[in-house]
Amino acid sequence: MKAAEFNESLQNHEPPAGLSTPLAALWWDAKGNWPRAHGLVDELETPEAMAVHAYLHRKEGEEGNADYWYRCAGQTYRRPSLEEEWQALVEGLSEQ
Repeated sequence: MKAAEFNESLQNHEPPAGLSTPLAALWWDAKGNWPRAHGLVDELETPEAMAVHAYLHRKEGEEGNADYWYRCAGQTYRRPSLEEEWQALVEGLSEQ
């Protein structure tokens, strides 16, 4: 699924079938359901899930927790704004 298709799917009530768990978490986050998004990636230990986990904690205002998960992800995903970071994650994850 391309990023544009993912963004269009936000008009629906449920995420598209076949999304990776990190992308599903970003979908639920965009729909305003942070707890559901966090629950999807909370126990996953893939770099992609940890990057989304970091973003979610940053969005929550938990900078220290976010920094921990960014380090676990092994890369710096942080963007100047949360919106830019969310879009970068969607684009990166939808290319896989």
